[in-house]
Amino acid sequence: MKTADRLRIALVVQRYGLEVSGGAELHCRWLAEHLSQYYDVHVLTTCALDYARWDNHYPPGRDQINGVQVRRFRVDQPRDVKQFGRLTSQLLGRPHTYLDELEWMRQQGPLSTDLIECILRQRRGYDVFIFFTYLYATTYFGMQLVPDKAVLVPTAHDEPVIYLSLFRPLFNLPRLIVYNTEVERRFVERVFDNYHVPSAVVGVGIDVPTGVSGERFRQKYGLEGDFVAYVGRVDASKNCGELFDYFLRFRQGYSGDLKLIVMGRGPLPIPQHPDVVPLGYVSEQDKFDGLQAASVAVVPSRYESLSMATLEGWLAGTPVLVNGECAVLKEQCRRGNGGLYYHSYQEFELGLSLLLTRPGLGKRLAEAGRRFAQKTYSWSAVEQKYQALLSMVTIG
Repeated sequence: MKTADRLRIALVVQRYGLEVSGGAELHCRWLAEHLSQYYDVHVLTTCALDYARWDNHYPPGRDQINGVQVRRFRVDQPRDVKQFGRLTSQLLGRPHTYLDELEWMRQQGPLSTDLIECILRQRRGYDVFIFFTYLYATTYFGMQLVPDKAVLVPTAHDEPVIYLSLFRPLFNLPRLIVYNTEVERRFVERVFDNYHVPSAVVGVGIDVPTGVSGERFRQKYGLEGDFVAYVGRVDASKNCGELFDYFLRFRQGYSGDLKLIVMGRGPLPIPQHPDVVPLGYVSEQDKFDGLQAASVAVVPSRYESLSMATLEGWLAGTPVLVNGECAVLKEQCRRGNGGLYYHSYQEFELGLSLLLTRPGLGKRLAEAGRRFAQKTYSWSAVEQKYQALLSMVTIG
């Protein structure tokens, strides 16, 4: 076994950059930055920024971000969004072949021949390859080249495409699987019968900026009164359409001053309404300032492996209202005792009303969630777990 200071680790992810502000990509960046204290860490990724088309945005070649060495490779071609949507509907709605699924993965992308060839050339140059998310071509094609050195962080959840046949061998392939929650591990092992693959539940730590100030956020954006905060990608896959509908229905019957602040970007149109305020991409400081200023942080997604937005809300001192149709979010709320969950508009209305009209309840929930997040998802705990796991992977 090599000593920690000599281990060379490659993290493989579909896109990477300071502008990528959520999801598995942010998880990957935070982990890379924290592991770089102990290992020689490199990130292998594509030149894409936009996750819908995978257009080449960044220049190919080497970069350094927050002390981490990054190598970017060109995407072979952008994705035809409409064609890919049609293919996905066909696969999920009718019988098809394994070759159809391989074509789906090729179109899913981002497909970078240069990145795949780099993994093949460098398979002996790295001691461990950590692949982020099961869903994309970077993991699907890359991990098959280095299964004996592969750690998979699948960020898996119960969504239609995970039942495609081509994912069964993928989840039985790596040396180790690192899950975000126990709910995610139980789900994956039930679907893929891969109990024999060594695994661990680790999750991710959360970096909170110093000097978080909700008042600073209010002054910067000219906000008064109560507001609900949404942080993340503005996308149908995150169930944002339902959130907008639910909020506007609630707003019609609510007599107080209330706004929905949207911190994030995405392809889904945001309603043009005076009480829906789109801020687009915001800095980490603004994000936490906004979460602290919010009365409630709302997480509407049905598909999550771990909600960083929920943890961030708690660490900022804010209760959460989450979609109970997502087993992970529901379990997170139960374990952290830091918020409420809903299964219908009526439950959304009741939960939001309680949190807005009973500030003492919100304060107690937020404090319980903060304690849970600090204990369970501290970076010191995450770093120690990864050091032990990587030592195990590199034995022999």
